[in-house]
Amino acid sequence: MNKSKKASISYRKIIAISVIFIIILGISVIAGNAKVNNIKIKFSNNHEITVLTSKTKVSEILEENHIMLSSDESITPSLEENVTDAKTIIITKKGEEPTKIAQISEEELNSNVDELAENYSNITEEIITVEEEIPFETITKDVSNGSDTTNRVIQAGKNGIREVTYKVKYKDDVEIERIELSSEIIKEPVDKIVQIQTKVTSRSGSRGSGITTASSGRYKVTAYCSCAKCCGKTNGITASGRKATAGRTVAAPRTFAFGTKLLINGKTYVVEDRGGAIQGNRIDIYMNSHSAALSWGVRYLDVEVVG
Repeated sequence: MNKSKKASISYRKIIAISVIFIIILGISVIAGNAKVNNIKIKFSNNHEITVLTSKTKVSEILEENHIMLSSDESITPSLEENVTDAKTIIITKKGEEPTKIAQISEEELNSNVDELAENYSNITEEIITVEEEIPFETITKDVSNGSDTTNRVIQAGKNGIREVTYKVKYKDDVEIERIELSSEIIKEPVDKIVQIQTKVTSRSGSRGSGITTASSGRYKVTAYCSCAKCCGKTNGITASGRKATAGRTVAAPRTFAFGTKLLINGKTYVVEDRGGAIQGNRIDIYMNSHSAALSWGVRYLDVEVVG
């Protein structure tokens, strides 16, 4: 081989080696510029691996490592997202996705802490016990027959009292919250009872004295018999002219007309008699014997006009 041929071969070798060197150098520069990270991958079966990659997109990292998701699995971050600063990919069963924690900057955190401190700096609490009224209820009883009526209070209402313990919260000495902790009734309320009744006017009787009005209410109720001690006579004839009958006859003031029916202690009586001592809110019930009258004694009962 002559000298010219040998020189030509040497030049070719030099050019080829130079090209290979340039390619290797370029690859090294590219590799040096690519950022390589350790990425932790946690699987739904609690297994985990750490891979070395220059990829940042989740789908590309999975593809690079030949990892596929099943239909019942989900991934955090999502396939189209980049890995976060935590450098962790979590694969879970659907419905068991990890809760994402909001990222709060240090400045925001300090601001929130300062705001909370300011809001609570002037807040105080105390436990107090107070007495409160329990409003009474009004009950209306209609015993009228639908004609001319009048209302009569047969029982006055009274408020009850309860003792209540509260936890009270103040901000700058202004109450902002009150929570009931316990309560105890000290005094039960008494209902107000109003009766709607028909206006009753007396009819002129054999010894009546004009037209007067009788009404229901609470009366002093006593008893008498037809003996001389009770009536000064013993014939049993009432002021209305009727024969006194136990269980039916009562003596009442002139505000009640003869024949007026009264409901007393669950039993209906008829006004058939008068008496010098029977005035105001007093009614006398006729008994068969003086001992029965004495046994009755004096009672204060509700008397209702029923006819």
